[in-house]
Amino acid sequence: MKKLLKIMLIALCTILTVLVVFVASVYVVNLISNEREQGKIEAYGQKVLVDGKQMNVLIQGDGKETIVLLPGYGTASPVLDFEPLVKELSPDYRVVVIEPFGYGLSDDTDKVRTSQNIVDEIHECLQKLNIKKYTLMGHSIAGIYGLEYVNQYEKEVKAFVGIDTSVPQQETEELPVSSLQLLNQSGFYRLLLKVNPDQLLMPNVDQQTKDQIKMLTFRNFLNESQASEAENFTNNFKNAERLHFPKRLPVVFYLADQTEEETPNWKPMHEELLKNVDHGKVVTFKGGHYLHHTKSKEIADDVRDFLSNNERSR
Repeated sequence: MKKLLKIMLIALCTILTVLVVFVASVYVVNLISNEREQGKIEAYGQKVLVDGKQMNVLIQGDGKETIVLLPGYGTASPVLDFEPLVKELSPDYRVVVIEPFGYGLSDDTDKVRTSQNIVDEIHECLQKLNIKKYTLMGHSIAGIYGLEYVNQYEKEVKAFVGIDTSVPQQETEELPVSSLQLLNQSGFYRLLLKVNPDQLLMPNVDQQTKDQIKMLTFRNFLNESQASEAENFTNNFKNAERLHFPKRLPVVFYLADQTEEETPNWKPMHEELLKNVDHGKVVTFKGGHYLHHTKSKEIADDVRDFLSNNERSR
């Protein structure tokens, strides 16, 4: 019996040692990788001083009309994520991609991520760039911030374009922020992406751009800004319930059929937001939530028609 217990104890100690070494190795590899990647991240766009911090912005195209692009939640690099859509829009428009604090190459911030603070920062950025009239175009959570934005700055916004955008009435889930941050800090998030790289949703871009997106994902994943934003989801969605799109503002929603299948009343909730709008429509495309990765050309073509038709009718 003593011999058996001794063998079991040795086996248990061996297993624990292997586990400790494995966990430590994953942690150290992640630390070293993060350090190395800092020097490999390539700069793009330009910096704008907003609320005492640096906000990164890309401006492309020389069109007379301006389209401002806002990202969905947790997008590692809005500029690189929107690259296919920017390519389609920039021949006809001046396209401005804003990377909010905590996203892309913008600074992180400890300022609470309420819709009001986010809207104030985006507006200050546009004011600093001397951009006075523009179409606001956003993906996912930008539908909530955009609703707040167009109500505050109705005279500046010429139209709103939503890419599978969030709506105030949809159900929201609380993210386990602390657990996910621990997953990232421990290095296991990097390991999971190594094992299953398809978890990281990316547009159809070259390998160098994909590598940049991956490095920015590890750098920005649930940083202080994104953690605060997740913690404020419930309040931000709740506060948006009081808002409606201005009657004279042209609004178009591009919805993904996969989201419609997964989310009850997805299309009706968007149609409800348009019921008092003079010029509004909903278009459904086949695809997933990141429609701008797969349907950039179709979206850009329809945006041109929608904006030009509504410009003539005003």
